[in-house]
Amino acid sequence: MPVNKYLKETIKVGERDLTVETGRIAKQADGSVVISYGDTMLLVAAVGAHSPREGIDFFPLTVEYREHNYAAGRIPGNYFRREGRPNEKEILTSRLIDRPCRPLFSEGYRNETQVVASVISADPENDPDVIAITGASCALYLSDIPFPNPIAGVRVGLIEGRYIINPTYDEIRESRLNLIVAGTEEAIVMVEAGAQEVSEEIMVEALMLSHKEINRLCRWQRELYKALDIQKRAVIAPQLNEEMMGEIERNYTERLRSALDTTAQGKLASYSGVDGLKKEIVEAYPEDEREQRMMAKKIFDHLKEKIFRDDILSNRRRPDGRRFSEIRQITSEVGWLPRVHGSALFTRGETQAIVTTTLGTKDDEQFMDDLEHGEIKRRFLLHYNFPPFSVGETGRFGSPGRREIGHGALARRALETVLPAESDFPYALRIVSDITESNGSSSMATICGGSLSMMDAGVPIKSAVAGVAMGLVMEGNRYAILSDIAGAEDHYGDMDFKVAGTHEGITALQMDIKIAGINAQIMAEALEQARKGRLHILSAMEEAITESRAEISAYAPRIIQIKINPDKIRDVIGPGGKMIRSIVEETGAKIDVEDDGTVSVATANGEAAKAAIDRIMGLTAEADIGQTYLGTVSRIVDFGAFVEIFPGTDGLLHISEIAEHRVRDVRDELKEGQQIMVKCIGKEGNKIKLSRKAILRDEKQKAEAAGAEEG
Repeated sequence: MPVNKYLKETIKVGERDLTVETGRIAKQADGSVVISYGDTMLLVAAVGAHSPREGIDFFPLTVEYREHNYAAGRIPGNYFRREGRPNEKEILTSRLIDRPCRPLFSEGYRNETQVVASVISADPENDPDVIAITGASCALYLSDIPFPNPIAGVRVGLIEGRYIINPTYDEIRESRLNLIVAGTEEAIVMVEAGAQEVSEEIMVEALMLSHKEINRLCRWQRELYKALDIQKRAVIAPQLNEEMMGEIERNYTERLRSALDTTAQGKLASYSGVDGLKKEIVEAYPEDEREQRMMAKKIFDHLKEKIFRDDILSNRRRPDGRRFSEIRQITSEVGWLPRVHGSALFTRGETQAIVTTTLGTKDDEQFMDDLEHGEIKRRFLLHYNFPPFSVGETGRFGSPGRREIGHGALARRALETVLPAESDFPYALRIVSDITESNGSSSMATICGGSLSMMDAGVPIKSAVAGVAMGLVMEGNRYAILSDIAGAEDHYGDMDFKVAGTHEGITALQMDIKIAGINAQIMAEALEQARKGRLHILSAMEEAITESRAEISAYAPRIIQIKINPDKIRDVIGPGGKMIRSIVEETGAKIDVEDDGTVSVATANGEAAKAAIDRIMGLTAEADIGQTYLGTVSRIVDFGAFVEIFPGTDGLLHISEIAEHRVRDVRDELKEGQQIMVKCIGKEGNKIKLSRKAILRDEKQKAEAAGAEEG
């Protein structure tokens, strides 16, 4: 039943107060809170069905995070003027909430459960994403839903050597580290980080600091729980049939161990052998004994995990026979797709990715709605695709799922740090990773392939980036840290963490931990082993390409940037955009004009680029005093003539400056359309003063000097 007792409490986190209020809003939900940090507020509600869904052997949890535009005082910028499908930020935050919460529900709980976190007020300083993690915990823990242990989330920044808890948006932009950590009182359970080549030591320090704050927040939630006097629903944990388990272990352990061994066979052959053995075990029980067959399946899966963990911890042996720190064979090839701007084929063991880089102009930047700034533009895009054939399966094709978006965001975060500044390389970039085979960490293959394809495309990145997926198997005081984990090691291990970076340090980190008791020493050891693995992979990648190509692809647009006086922008654009459209139509070049006077001309045709730049320079050129110009007489008046020295730019040639002798009628000396040499002798605002007399005088002096030398 919903818990409707009212409670409102506050605790200090970082520089601000975190406030949780329950029993006032959404009282028909099983659990609901309004959680506030500064002026940022979220309503988080949780509902769990009171009976399990029939015929499922998994926990049906859904997490939805939504950012309402009204929270920041904005109207959505789309055609419908209302929120539509979740954007990337909302999907990634939903994953941030889901990943730490999902493993912590009571074992055996199979009831459909939903957590909905809605941003209802957004200030310009505090990102709601990390607050939503603690809010989801409060909604679940302060309810009768069987979520027995609270969690909390904090963000850690690093500015000038100083760690900051829950930094503001501005501080995040200055920070070398953007680390989000979720955990229980006992342990960290989830980590998501982007960094600017920070060391492993800094990362461990930041993780330990974050857990101190998390521990304090979890203990605070326990006090709220006691104050509300909540009774959790009873859940009966599933039990295995001991007699049946003993029988299956005696008869099938060695055969299953052989089937799981991939040393002499590939992943698909191993999977086929395991599936065949499972079918044999299940069919050994009568067809009409459905419960016995279901129990046999559960025991078989339990035995698989037991064999895997025993081989790792007791026999010190991995399924494919590798050493714990050994990386599978790596091959890389660049430039093998002839028409794309940059390409790489990266293969590590049975994981393979085709990764391409495409260079574009400012027109290709992605426009996005953002709660902090409204509409923003993203210059660097990375899209990750995971077709079903990559794991030998069939499946439907549709829009990217949360997993694909999450993997793409991790890879983008890892590579973004090494991109050149836009002022040095004024291109939009899109990386696409198509996974063609998968057996362990295709996201890390995406990072390696993305780095290689950018170098092949001639993007002057600061350094190559590689990623490695690490695992941990731990029971009591025994543990094993595994480098470059494959599928079974990911599934049955106790920790999955992915580390990406350069030779100098970490650029991205993602970690999910299933058990408590992982201390700073194990964390430091795992990160050091990951560092060695990363350096090994970088060395293997250097066999394909060692530095970015000096030139971009012949098929990529050339972007040339020039600076003009911002006051001249209107001359380039023309009335209603007429002038710039005419230049684009005549030359075929893409032209982008910034408010600061930066003009970008993009085309794969050098002559077209030159023609466009000449037109722009002609429209925006300014006369310099003392310089001479070949001009065209555009109009004759009684007091002189107007001479066009640049397209659209006229100067006045006064009658007194036409010739060295007295001129009675301008038309005696000049005609409209006549080309003459003139010198700029003065400027007053936009008015230009020209002289032809000065040119004639200079020529006369040169002629006299030449005659004197000959004499």
